[in-house]
Amino acid sequence: MRLVSFSSSDGPRIGVMSGDSVIDLSQVDPKAPQNLQTIIEHDLFADVQAIADRAEDNAKRQYDSLDFAMPSVKAGKILCLGLNYMEHVNEGIFEKQPYPTIFMRSMSSMVPHGKPVIRPKTSQTLDFEAELALIIGKRSRHLTSENALDAVAGYSCANDGSVREYQRHTIQWTMGKNFDNTGPLGPIFVTADELPPGATGLDISCRLNGETVQSSNTDMMMFPVIETLVYLTEGLTLEPGDIVLMGTPSGVGHARKPPLWMKDGDIVEVEIEGIGVLRNPVQNEGA
Repeated sequence: MRLVSFSSSDGPRIGVMSGDSVIDLSQVDPKAPQNLQTIIEHDLFADVQAIADRAEDNAKRQYDSLDFAMPSVKAGKILCLGLNYMEHVNEGIFEKQPYPTIFMRSMSSMVPHGKPVIRPKTSQTLDFEAELALIIGKRSRHLTSENALDAVAGYSCANDGSVREYQRHTIQWTMGKNFDNTGPLGPIFVTADELPPGATGLDISCRLNGETVQSSNTDMMMFPVIETLVYLTEGLTLEPGDIVLMGTPSGVGHARKPPLWMKDGDIVEVEIEGIGVLRNPVQNEGA
């Protein structure tokens, strides 16, 4: 199932993709769930499908007309992997690590599909990072390689927008990874059963103003989804709605000569095979 979250004049809505259209569940049934968090927490996917199956044409909306919201609006944790593609490691100043490199983002740093990525006043070094996002479906601790994928509700697209200057100020990356409205997420949430186990073998790319700047495949991850979830839950309890960003391939702007930074007026897109396209304009802070 492919779901989107969007806003309407009377509040949040959930839609189910139907070809090029979106079935507005609330139009079919006023009692339908209105946010993905509720669907995930209570495992209502079968109920959602049953509502969508009753939809008539008047419940369908044009995809491009929607005011999209983020797939997860109640993420207690946004856990991110750095240095998870070897070619990306080689283009930077770091070396291959024996364990996943984990850092965190805040919800205030994220931005939905279609909304502006904000280029901060204080730095020109706003970079793009195409990433696979997974969304946790159930409370999980001490996962194993056998049951790790049971914790995944589904997947989406992400752009781990990074202010490189601030990321390099110290050995901790938090500041450069958490500027307001720099990390796009969404718009389509694809349930895990729609993709290969662990979202393996998917092409992933980033385009800036229509030009491909990153291109790889999720098979190139050094720490795949299963291994990452096992490692994370050695110390952390994952909760429904938590997000894990799985790292970016090579081609980022800071590694180019000269560097390629996102600027006001740019359009940045992340595309992942089997999931969709995440598209955002870039806008100067205060514009």
